[in-house]
Amino acid sequence: MSNAKKGTKTRLAPEDEYPHTPDSASNYNESMYFNVFDPERRIGGWFRLGNRPNERYAEMTICLYLPGGRVAFMYKKPEITSNDEMNAGGLRIDVVEPFKHLKLNYTGKALLLDRPDEMADPKKAFTENPTVPCTVSLDFKGVSPMFGGEVVKEDGSPLDLDPEKSFAKAHYEQHMAAEGKFTLGDESFEISGFGLRDKSWGPRHWQAIHWYRWLPMNFGPDFAMMISIVTNEEGQQRQGGMVLKDGKYDLIRKCSIDSEWDDNWYQTSLKAHVETESGAKYDVEGDVISLIPLRNRRKAPDGTDLNTRITEGMTEYRCNGMTGLGMSEYLDQIVDDKPASVA
Repeated sequence: MSNAKKGTKTRLAPEDEYPHTPDSASNYNESMYFNVFDPERRIGGWFRLGNRPNERYAEMTICLYLPGGRVAFMYKKPEITSNDEMNAGGLRIDVVEPFKHLKLNYTGKALLLDRPDEMADPKKAFTENPTVPCTVSLDFKGVSPMFGGEVVKEDGSPLDLDPEKSFAKAHYEQHMAAEGKFTLGDESFEISGFGLRDKSWGPRHWQAIHWYRWLPMNFGPDFAMMISIVTNEEGQQRQGGMVLKDGKYDLIRKCSIDSEWDDNWYQTSLKAHVETESGAKYDVEGDVISLIPLRNRRKAPDGTDLNTRITEGMTEYRCNGMTGLGMSEYLDQIVDDKPASVA
């Protein structure tokens, strides 16, 4: 299931759950991402492992949203020598049964932040806040069909991509249920809830997208959404996503997101309107419970400094009389010290 363009098709096979043979692009990336939120305990987290085998390192991130607005966070770039497994920096992801059951485990440390917005200056945040031992053990099981895959030409041959302008050649998502446990120092948190996972592979630069909004949310095992708006530097916009209802995905054909901001241009609340291919319409409201600002920086080939900001907000959503939890992930290139979407 996908939004493939004319002249292309989307393919997805069980073996895509496992690492692929990297292509020759220096910035080849294969990543898996998971989030989970417990509606009773109102805690949650997200996890990402991105292998960059041709650059010989991985990007490992864990982020736990704890009671009282605290956040536990860790980011590493451990060295890797191959793309044979999703296992680096203390984070390991195992496929038990493709498209149905995956396990995630982390053993390492986490920075404990009473004020997550301090991560706007990572060096200062890591210097001035405590780091504690951390373990995470989660079982993820699919509650939905698969959405997405690898977009290829009608004859099955790969698309011609410019690695410098690419974010991924293949991408899929799935709504999940999850159970497990977080430990942080002498604190322990049982977790049972819902979330979403995705996987992508192919050349990636975080600066390949001018700005995007990504809103994954769950209202229970039978009702969930993912709303996506991706905008390029010319202002062209791709709107999409899906609504999970009664075990099936209804694709989003049109959506809008209006956001409220604080003084740092971090999202505080939002209203989204969604229209699906079946003709259904949904109005969604969201309030950010806890937010951490992250960044990715690199130099362009011409020496220009590029700065990408990603604000990761645990968000309470309301729709059709139901309340759920999820993420509001806002990516912006920073232009003249402002997010591109509001500059």
